[in-house]
Amino acid sequence: MRTEVGDWIVGPMMAIFGLIGLYVFGKANDGEMAVFGASLAAFAVVFVFGLIRRHYDNVDAARAAAKDDRHG
Repeated sequence: MRTEVGDWIVGPMMAIFGLIGLYVFGKANDGEMAVFGASLAAFAVVFVFGLIRRHYDNVDAARAAAKDDRHG
C-alpha cells in the first residue's frame, strides 16, 4: 500500500488553513469575515476527513485485492 506524496503536503497545508480560518473567525469584527473564517475552517475539516477516507478506502481495496488473489 503506497500513499500519495501530495497528501502529505496538502493535508498539513489544509490543517494550517483551518487554523487560519478559526483565527479569522475569532478576530472578525463584521459578519462577512466571520462567515469566511468559519467556512474556511469547515472546508479544511471536511477536506482532511476526505483525505483520511480516501486513504482507508485504498487500504480496503488493497485488502480485498489481496484476499481475491489468495482465494482465486
